[in-house]
Amino acid sequence: MTEHPTSHEGRQPLAARPQERARPRQEAAAGLPSDVPAQQSGPGGQAPAAPSGAGAPAPPTGAGGTGRPGAVAVAVSPQPPGGGARSGDIAARREGDRLRFVGAATRRIARGIDLDEIVLGLCRATVPTFSDEILVYLRDPLPVGDERPVAPFVLRLRRTDRLRLSEADSEELVLVPNPEPTPAAELCEVRNGGALAEVLRGVRPVFGDSAAARTALTELLGPEHPLPGGLRAVLAPLRGRRRVIGAAVFLRRPERAGFEPNDLLVAAQLATHTALGIDKAVLYGREAYIADELQRTMLPDSLPQPTGVRLASRYLPAAETARVGGDWYDAIPLPGSRVALVVGDVMGHSMTSAAIMGQLRTTAQTLAGLDLPPQEVLHHLDEQAQRLGENRMATCMYAVYDPVSHRITVANAGHPPPILLHLGGRAEVLRVPPGAPIGVGGVDFEAVELDAPAGATLLLYTDGLVESRLRDVWTGIEQLRERLVATAQLTGPDHSPPLEALCDDVLDMLGPGDRDDDIALLAARFDGIAPSDVAYWFLEPEDAAPGRARRLARRALARWDLEELTDSVELLVSEVVTNAVRYAERPVTLRLLRTDVLRCEVGDDSPQLPRQRRARDTDEGGRGLFLVNRLARRWGATRLSGGKVVWFELATRT
Repeated sequence: MTEHPTSHEGRQPLAARPQERARPRQEAAAGLPSDVPAQQSGPGGQAPAAPSGAGAPAPPTGAGGTGRPGAVAVAVSPQPPGGGARSGDIAARREGDRLRFVGAATRRIARGIDLDEIVLGLCRATVPTFSDEILVYLRDPLPVGDERPVAPFVLRLRRTDRLRLSEADSEELVLVPNPEPTPAAELCEVRNGGALAEVLRGVRPVFGDSAAARTALTELLGPEHPLPGGLRAVLAPLRGRRRVIGAAVFLRRPERAGFEPNDLLVAAQLATHTALGIDKAVLYGREAYIADELQRTMLPDSLPQPTGVRLASRYLPAAETARVGGDWYDAIPLPGSRVALVVGDVMGHSMTSAAIMGQLRTTAQTLAGLDLPPQEVLHHLDEQAQRLGENRMATCMYAVYDPVSHRITVANAGHPPPILLHLGGRAEVLRVPPGAPIGVGGVDFEAVELDAPAGATLLLYTDGLVESRLRDVWTGIEQLRERLVATAQLTGPDHSPPLEALCDDVLDMLGPGDRDDDIALLAARFDGIAPSDVAYWFLEPEDAAPGRARRLARRALARWDLEELTDSVELLVSEVVTNAVRYAERPVTLRLLRTDVLRCEVGDDSPQLPRQRRARDTDEGGRGLFLVNRLARRWGATRLSGGKVVWFELATRT
C-alpha cells in the first residue's frame, strides 16, 4: 500500500546525539575550521559532501561563521598551511564515516522480513542522514521468482519519507516533518526505449542534473510534477536477482551540501541491498501464502452438525511466522447417526508435515466411510504412513460416538488421552490404552468402549496444548483437567459451560513459553437421543416385510404425534424395505429416529448400493429411489463392513 506522505514522528532528533554535536567543537580545538560555505561547487556540478558521513547534516554555524543561523554548513576546510597530512586524515575519517553509515544502513534494511519493513528500513536509514527526502517506486505487480513479469512495466509509488531542519534559533539541530513534500505521480508506466527505461536498464545510480536523468525523473514523477529549483537528486534503480523491480530517488534541499561521486556508490549499495531484500520478501510472502493455503485447505472449513452432538474446534499455529504444521482434527458423520471424532499430530513443522497430514486425514475419512472399527482405522493409517516413506510418524486419537446407545468407542495411537467433563463439573482423564504412534509398524491397536452420558463434554487435543519447555505432558494434562473443572463451576452443576466459550477458556491457560507446538482442539458436547425417540425393529427377508414395516412406522408416528407424515413415510419405507428384502439373506433392520427431523434407516447384509435410474414406460420397477429422491428432504446409502444402510430424512412440522 502507498504510505506517503509520511514523516518520522517519534524519531530521535539530531540534538539528542552528543557525538554529532561534539564533533565540530573537537575539530575547532584541533585547529580545524568547522565550516565552509555550502555554495562551493563539487564534482559534476554538485556541492561537496559533508565530512561527518555520507551526506550527514553538519552542525549549524557558530559565531564568526559565514552561514546564516539555521543553515546547514559543510565541514570541509581547505588545507591548512603545511597540513597535507591533516587533510589526508580528514579524507580518511570521511571515508570511514561513509563506510560506517553504509554498514549501519544495510543492517537496518536486512532486519526487515516483509516488503513494508524493508522499504521502511531504507527510508529510515537514509533520511535525514543521507538525504532530506526519498521516494521509493516498486513494480506493480512485483514478479515472484522466475515468473514472467506482467506487461506493461508499471511503477507505483510505494513510500515517501521526508524531514527538514527546524527554523527555530537554537544551537541544536531538530528534525521536524516537512509540510511541503515533493510532488510525485502515483503511477508511472515505463515506456520501452524511453529515458527512464534506459536509466533503469543501466542499473547504476545517476545524478539528477544529467540530461538523461532529468528526462527520466520527469517521466517518473510525472510532467505535471517538476522538481523544485535547487533540489539535488540521485536516481537509483532497484535491481533484484533477475530484473529491475523499482527505483529510489534521493533528494537534498538547496541549503544542504549536494551529492558527490562517492555518494553514487553509497546509493548503489543501498539500492542493491534493498532490491535483494525485496526479492526475498516477495518469495517469502509467496511461500507463506502457499503454506497458509495448504494448511487451511487441509483442515475442515466447518464442522458438521450431526444428530445428538454439538461440536467446536480451534487450531493455533506454533507462531505467526511458521503457520504450517501437522496437527489436524476432523468430525465425520457415520451411518446410524453416529459420528467419528479424530485428532492427530504429524511429526515436524514443515510443508512436508502438512502434506502428510492431508494424506492421513483423507485416508481416515475414507476408512470412516467404510464404517471400520476405530482400531482397524488406526491399523490402516499405520500402513499408509509406512507407504509414505521412512520416519513418517504421527499420533492419532479416533473415537466413535453413538447418540442412541450413549456410548463412545476410542482407540489411541500414541496420543495424549482425552478428558471427559461431566455435567456436574467433574473432569476425568479417560483410561485409554496409549498404543504406538502411527508409522511404527507391526503393532496392534486396542479400542475401549466407555459411557458418554448426556450433557458431558469430550475434549480431544494435541500435545501442543499440554506440553512445552516449561512443563511435561502429564503436568499439562493435570492443569488442563483443573482448568475444565474451574470453568464448569462457573456455570453450576446443572448446566454445561457454553462450548465455544469453553474452547476459548482452555486456550487461555497458555502462558509465556507454552507455544512451542501447533495446537488442535476438538470439543464434543454429548446430547444423545432419548430412548423414547427411537424405534427399532428386525424384519425377516420375506414378501410380507414391506407391509409389516408400514404398520410399525404408522404406530411410531402416531405415538410421536407425527400423523401428518404417515402417507409419505409409509410410501418411502415400503420402497426402501422392498429393495432391501430383494437382496438380503439375513433379517433387515428398520430404525426411526425423531430429532429435529424424522430419520429412517434400513439396513441389510447386501454390499451393493442402490442406484437411481430412469425407468422406461414398460418397466414394472425402478421407480422407488425416484420417489425417495422427490419426497425426502435428504437421502443416501452407506456401505458397511457387513452390508449397507439406506436412509432418508423428512422435515417435521412441529
